Amino acid sequence: MRILVVEDEPLLADAVATWLRSDAHAVDVAYDGGSALERIGVHDYDVVVLDRDLPVVHGDDVCRTTVAERPDVRILLLTAAAEIDDRVTGLAIGADDYLPKPFAFPELAARVTALGRRARPAAPPVLQRAGIRLDPHRREVYRDGRYVPLSRKEFAVLAELLRADGTAVSAEQLLEKAWDENADPFTNAVRLTILKLRRKLGEPPVVLTETGVGYRIP
Repeated sequence: MRILVVEDEPLLADAVATWLRSDAHAVDVAYDGGSALERIGVHDYDVVVLDRDLPVVHGDDVCRTTVAERPDVRILLLTAAAEIDDRVTGLAIGADDYLPKPFAFPELAARVTALGRRARPAAPPVLQRAGIRLDPHRREVYRDGRYVPLSRKEFAVLAELLRADGTAVSAEQLLEKAWDENADPFTNAVRLTILKLRRKLGEPPVVLTETGVGYRIP
């Protein structure tokens, strides 16, 4: 998934981003509400992890704007205020879920994953096609019963190709979903990742190239 973490405490923001990246997500970070809105207007995020008490633009206003302009994005609110009224208010302005601070990283990751399932068309818990079996929760991939060790980026790209259900996925789409905003769109990152993925998946080749269109698993 492509995720935006919005938190004005840099150490916490970076820690959350690192934890989510360990689950093969592409994660961007914003430290204030204004920067968050700029990124949300540009990138196709699945989930926004949003602190309420933000500088520049308050988290509530970021939430309202995102709901109005990008209704497909799912929002997980974070706040030190854990009273029932605070939770009700957060949900009333359009958030999909609410997590009080302090929180456990595994719980946050589980909530983000659950929101991600709602952000895109429903997919089976285990993705299977052309002899490939990918388990997103265990982060395991098998080809014809053989375990295939993949890097986080290779895993993310393969998951996007499997979710496409046989249709081609462009390099731009893969870059948007599997890389963060620091990725250079003019590099060969996608092509090199596809080459490594093909090599690890073995013969016969299962990731096909459609010239001028993208990549697909038939």
